Amino acid sequence: MKTPAYLELHESGILQNRIDKAIRDLEACRVCPWECGVNRLQNQEKVCRTGRHARVSSYFPHFGEENCLRGWNGSGTIFFSWCNLRCVFCQNYDISQQEAGVEVSAERIAEMMIELQDKGCHNINWVTPEHVVPQILESMPFAIEKGLRLPIVYNTSAFDSMESIRLMEGIVTIYMPDFKYWNEDMSKRYLKTPEYPAAARQVIKEMHRQVGDLVVDAHGLAQKGLLLRHLVMPGSSDDSRRIFDFIADEISPTTLVNVMGQYYPSGKVNNNTYPEISRRLSTGELTQAVQMAKKAGLTRILDL
Repeated sequence: MKTPAYLELHESGILQNRIDKAIRDLEACRVCPWECGVNRLQNQEKVCRTGRHARVSSYFPHFGEENCLRGWNGSGTIFFSWCNLRCVFCQNYDISQQEAGVEVSAERIAEMMIELQDKGCHNINWVTPEHVVPQILESMPFAIEKGLRLPIVYNTSAFDSMESIRLMEGIVTIYMPDFKYWNEDMSKRYLKTPEYPAAARQVIKEMHRQVGDLVVDAHGLAQKGLLLRHLVMPGSSDDSRRIFDFIADEISPTTLVNVMGQYYPSGKVNNNTYPEISRRLSTGELTQAVQMAKKAGLTRILDL
């Protein structure tokens, strides 16, 4: 296993400098694109409903991720509670938009990472980290001192701030953003912010700058790079096409893209609220999306 770059950042003091800055940013919060300005150090809350400490709903070896992440021992996922988006169709609605889990200290997050490493997980997978970047960073020295050596996966909606992603350089080994919508009106309707597409485009470019295309080892395990997900939504073929064009033209045609067809109505979606997406994706829609990805010039496509 290659020595993770975060060890050198820790030894040099750079990691601690980043932690200090990130914690200061909580005083007038600008951790994500909302830039709410509340004092989270005093447990003030706004969009993400998270104060000084992160909440974790669960952590375990996850076998439902992509093959290159789960391997044979699982991806060591830590599911952070709450979210900075309000996706009406969220398939983890009970975690992202309802109170779940418990508040945890930096030391406890570190213990979770070590427990997952001890179970043989191939990586540590931070799920929904966008609003708790300072708290995650704060946990890293404790984890490193306890022996953490696994690759880090940053599993995000892509509604991240550029500053947060820059703070993660050299710490995150594998970025896994989900580029949901291109159209601002659709983003406003379904994610509750029109700012999502621009933010996602910006940070995904930065993620790729940091880690490049996804590299896997001889066993098929992800070692470093960008793995981009796109959840295909009913009636959103134009958004899919534009996202694939963007990836091929402005990121890399050899980006590994998971074209996901497992959408189903959940969260706030039903025939009365959002009837246009109150159905499963058709086989034809998924096939069309994969064809559009290929037409865009993308050469590494998963369709799970």
